[in-house]
Amino acid sequence: QVQLVESGGGLVQAGGSLRLSCAASGRTFSIYAVAWFRQAPGKEREFVAGLTWNGDTTYYADSVKGRFTVSRDNAKNTVYLQMNSLKPEDTALYYCARQERVNVNFDSWGQGTQVTVSS
Repeated sequence: QVQLVESGGGLVQAGGSLRLSCAASGRTFSIYAVAWFRQAPGKEREFVAGLTWNGDTTYYADSVKGRFTVSRDNAKNTVYLQMNSLKPEDTALYYCARQERVNVNFDSWGQGTQVTVSS
């Protein structure tokens, strides 16, 4: 099993920055990729950004390109989401999840961390 724990959310003004962390433990060798998703009230969960566990490839939703950066600290088994130029529409509960191999569903969802951007 892989366990993922998110942290780093909070309240920030529009234009501000936050860095989210997703700490992985357990069978980390079974991770192909980790991704960030978010879900705002009344909306469906959406993909935000992700990277392969070896760090070679990153992916971004169009809505966050140029503002968010996903990265990984190998020594800490932690994936980060640096969020800059935040907008009120970025307000959501942010989750990270694991992909065990390419073309399979994401699983091992964390509990989420709340990001609220005030205007």
